[in-house]
Amino acid sequence: MEFHHVVSFSLFIFFLFLTIQNWSRNSKILKKKLPPGPWRLPIIGSVHHLTRGTPHRVLRNLSQKYGPIMYLQLGEVPTIVVSSQHMAKQILKTHDLAFASRSVTMLGKIICYNCKDIAFSPYGDYWRHMRKLSVLELLSAKMVKSFSSIRYNELSNLLSSIGSTVGSPINLSKKTFSVYECFDMSIFGKTYKNQNELVMLIQRAVSLSRGFELADLYPSKTFLHGISGMKSKLMKARTKVDMLLDNMINVHRENRANGKNCNGESVTEDLIDVFLRVMESGEFQFPLTNDNIKAIILDMFVAGSETPCSTAIWALSEMMKSPSVIAKAQAEVREVFKGKETCNDDTVLEKLNYLKLVIKETLRLHPPTPLLVPRECREETKIDGFTVPLKSKVLVNVWAIGRDPMSWEKPECFVPERFENSSIEFTGNHFQFLPFGAGRRMCPGIHFGIALVTLPLAYLLYKFDWKLPQGTNLREFDMTKSNGITARRENDLYLIATHSY
Repeated sequence: MEFHHVVSFSLFIFFLFLTIQNWSRNSKILKKKLPPGPWRLPIIGSVHHLTRGTPHRVLRNLSQKYGPIMYLQLGEVPTIVVSSQHMAKQILKTHDLAFASRSVTMLGKIICYNCKDIAFSPYGDYWRHMRKLSVLELLSAKMVKSFSSIRYNELSNLLSSIGSTVGSPINLSKKTFSVYECFDMSIFGKTYKNQNELVMLIQRAVSLSRGFELADLYPSKTFLHGISGMKSKLMKARTKVDMLLDNMINVHRENRANGKNCNGESVTEDLIDVFLRVMESGEFQFPLTNDNIKAIILDMFVAGSETPCSTAIWALSEMMKSPSVIAKAQAEVREVFKGKETCNDDTVLEKLNYLKLVIKETLRLHPPTPLLVPRECREETKIDGFTVPLKSKVLVNVWAIGRDPMSWEKPECFVPERFENSSIEFTGNHFQFLPFGAGRRMCPGIHFGIALVTLPLAYLLYKFDWKLPQGTNLREFDMTKSNGITARRENDLYLIATHSY
């Protein structure tokens, strides 16, 4: 038999084996009353339905045909997608404990050090204690306040930089993200010689995962995981991040031993110092290593720069499309900040009521993670008569829920006033509005994140008037989302600043 015939026959046997194995597994599942869903193919299941656009939009379109709870077979993985506030409440509140764990992903295993962070960590004692430590120590009011001067200094640098380019188009996405980089890096120490390289590497690693990876579709077929090239890219990125983060942690460790912080000054704890203190004291119930610290650093980077920056840029984008909204927001900001060249008091932000409505409406239309980080079913569960199988992946499409006409009037329109005199909040109690999730796995840094969005927006509106570059009109204004974990703009936002006085 010729060599190519042997190869063809081997491939035929392999795919036949996969088909029989999937049929055997699926036949057991199909005996239960599963939610409705689109038709499936052998081996790949429903994957072919997800190839035409960004996942959150494609899944919304499918849910409009098959219903607010939907079953997909993604390779080996049974997957449940919910797209209504009622179904979200069932997952995130009524049966929250049954769905409190995370499905293991390649990104979590490689970039987050075998899921040692908070976002991707499986439900259990380690996750509970790590989350508690982060809330009490890293996201405490005291810790947040201790870096307020750094935030205002970096914001002042941004305003000066924009002021020097008045009248010319500027890449506001890039300039704003650089400020959030500094906000983020401040929790690791005021200065770090490899800061720019580290930020670039972390951002690159996070952006690599853009959907449903082969390794996540066929977790048991480890020999397939290198085919797409994603595994090697993630490993390469982590190796570089590893080197820089280990060096950063070691510098902190040495300076702590000498009674100094990373800048050679008297000790003022930053994020890494907190973890080193806890590690040295032995008070944490699990042994902590550099990997634990690095995993949390990556979580904090995404939560402290990627998501608030994305929200701020979307807010500006939406306001540029709605001249009456930006005029109203500017009028409020300028009244509150009247006579102040700079304002180093975070409490002033509490007076910006209309700007808060703008941010809420932005989060409704552009949630930081359109699909909440996938949950995993810990026990077979019944929801409205349908069976959610054990170990199935559960996706909550908060992007679709935020645009559901059953919950919102004119859902595709940007109308901040809809939140005026409304009790609806993003604190996890109103399931038609879930930009930060709900239940046990809800984002622990909501209020810190909102402050990080409000502050730069307020100053950008206070100091400058804004207009679109010549040749750009509102009808053609690009609002395309990127395809990734965090839904940034596909293309950077370019605007022209003019002095407001």
